[in-house]
Amino acid sequence: MTSHTPDGDASSPFSRSAETLPPLKTGTSTTVDAEPRNAFDRFFEITRRGSTFGREIRGGIVTFVTMAYIVILNPLILGGTKDVVGHALHAAQIGAATGLTAGVMTILFGVIARLPFALAAGLGINSFLAVSVVGQVTWQEAMGLVVINGVLIVLFGATGIRTAIFHAVPQPLKAAITVGIGLFIAFIGFVDSGFVNRTQGGPPVQLGEGGSITSVPTLIFLLGVVVIGILVARKVPGGILIGIVATTVVALIAQAVLHLGPSFKDPNGWHMTIPQLPTSWVTIPDFGLVGQFDLFGAFGRIGALSATMLVFTLVFSNFFDAMGTMTGLAKNAGLAYKDGTFPRLRSAFVVEGFGAVAGGVTSTSSNTVYVDSASGIGEGARTGLASLVVGALFLLSMFVTPLTLVVPIEVGSAALVVVGAMMMAQIREIKFDKFAVALPAFLTIVTMPLTYSIANGIGVGFISWALINALSGRARKVHWLMWVVALGFALYFVRGPVEQLLGH
Repeated sequence: MTSHTPDGDASSPFSRSAETLPPLKTGTSTTVDAEPRNAFDRFFEITRRGSTFGREIRGGIVTFVTMAYIVILNPLILGGTKDVVGHALHAAQIGAATGLTAGVMTILFGVIARLPFALAAGLGINSFLAVSVVGQVTWQEAMGLVVINGVLIVLFGATGIRTAIFHAVPQPLKAAITVGIGLFIAFIGFVDSGFVNRTQGGPPVQLGEGGSITSVPTLIFLLGVVVIGILVARKVPGGILIGIVATTVVALIAQAVLHLGPSFKDPNGWHMTIPQLPTSWVTIPDFGLVGQFDLFGAFGRIGALSATMLVFTLVFSNFFDAMGTMTGLAKNAGLAYKDGTFPRLRSAFVVEGFGAVAGGVTSTSSNTVYVDSASGIGEGARTGLASLVVGALFLLSMFVTPLTLVVPIEVGSAALVVVGAMMMAQIREIKFDKFAVALPAFLTIVTMPLTYSIANGIGVGFISWALINALSGRARKVHWLMWVVALGFALYFVRGPVEQLLGH
């Protein structure tokens, strides 16, 4: 097998041009030394990655079904908040722009990076904008900050800085990131399905409502976990997709009989979308938000220091959340090299950065790689062809938005839990008998689900790895870039007091 660099080039001083990387490490798929069937197969490396055309199509459909909720949720988050001058974004316009941006960026990612990852508006960043940013600036100015954040990430990716930081991360931490993401997406599934809920005055979370499962939607979620789990365990081709479709049919029947409402009105109701066949199948998208951003307006409104702090927060969340997600997805797909890198690494980082730029330009918030892509990978997706399928479906969703309401979040959550279990397998790569490795890895893993943030888990892992190894006589094991990033995360974690000192 020929030698590899992450992107096949050695132009950057940060790249390891002289190093020959080992063969692709097998995970849930196998690298096959076989002649491609045609130019299309050769371009996407379908046969070489042990996949088939059918698996890629199925995987793309499953990924879209799992993350289609963003077309509904993003308008709810961004459209439900007025900015500093009392202006609110129109929900229908957000929905159309969300599908447009996710579709275009996912297709570009599939063609350029050729990996089975899908992009859409990041939930962490859109919530940060709605909760913490637009109380200080207008929506146009907030999206201008998102564009600046994206430009910086593109520069980090293009110059090799992002790749250099990736190489500086020890392998046990990379494995811990994968495991943490598995727990994180499983926890997302538990929460979104109502299987886990917050409590008042007691433990932070509880099982169902009052410690028991009483709602039909949550029971349908459990049915989905069992059905999908059985199909995957029996290695049925298309098991995840078959399980999603079958459980959705059950949800449609249950809704037709019981006429349940949304959970905010009925505790026993559906938690995001009510499964029902739409009365209107086609809508005309409104792209009125495209281009509605003010690049430097926030600097004039709140001052350069405060605006810079907001950009800093966006960059750290975007930069490391996406890096951790791509690391975990590549390992789960069996596409990672032994050092944790993966094919076309730099291309992936650059395109993902442009997703942030595109999200600001279209007022949908930064678009980033979605951990939900793991559902399609679990279905067998291994190449950028699956991303093309996801992107095409996102573009189609602009016109058939009502169809995204058919699959309830409880069914998508079941797929996330199953895939989270698959990703836990990477824990075997962590040597827990060495405590200088075990504690940072453990903190990385548990912080992600407990704080609901991949970036937080990575930050805690970086800081604890650097401090514990340096102060236990292993300072040489800590790359200097780890210290730089750890310091940056330390500032990120205390950004609240810093902003207070700045008077904002």
